[in-house]
Amino acid sequence: MKTEPDVFSFSDLEQRLGQCEQWDGVRNYQARNFMMQEMKVGDKILFYHSNAQPSGIAGLAEVVEAAKPDLTALNPKSEYYDPKATPENPRWYAVTVGKPKKLHRFVSLAELREYEPLKEMLLLRKGQRLSILPVSQTEFNHILQLAILHK
Repeated sequence: MKTEPDVFSFSDLEQRLGQCEQWDGVRNYQARNFMMQEMKVGDKILFYHSNAQPSGIAGLAEVVEAAKPDLTALNPKSEYYDPKATPENPRWYAVTVGKPKKLHRFVSLAELREYEPLKEMLLLRKGQRLSILPVSQTEFNHILQLAILHK
């Protein structure tokens, strides 16, 4: 799951009451569908800081609540308001993430690009802009190993 750290960072998640937060504001149907159809309670998350210097994986988290309507879409005062959303047809959904866990070290995007086992990772494909991307178990395990190694 990608986020800009100046909007919501891994540190912000750690500091939230109960260390959890609804992943709201996603306004891409494919990313929404990943949350609604693919993400389950207990799934591990790579918490990725995008548009940062450097960009990379800042920590781990977990899906602690399944997708439910993203109420920011119904709030006219929210920057994520969608006038086509209604309580009967909310259009947008969000999972709740929590249980943040620090990695031994930050794993940068540049470093991810160096490893053959990660070459097919969706995050590393040109033009990939989704804020939520699936990661294979093999990719996930490799990244965890990188976070333990000292480069």
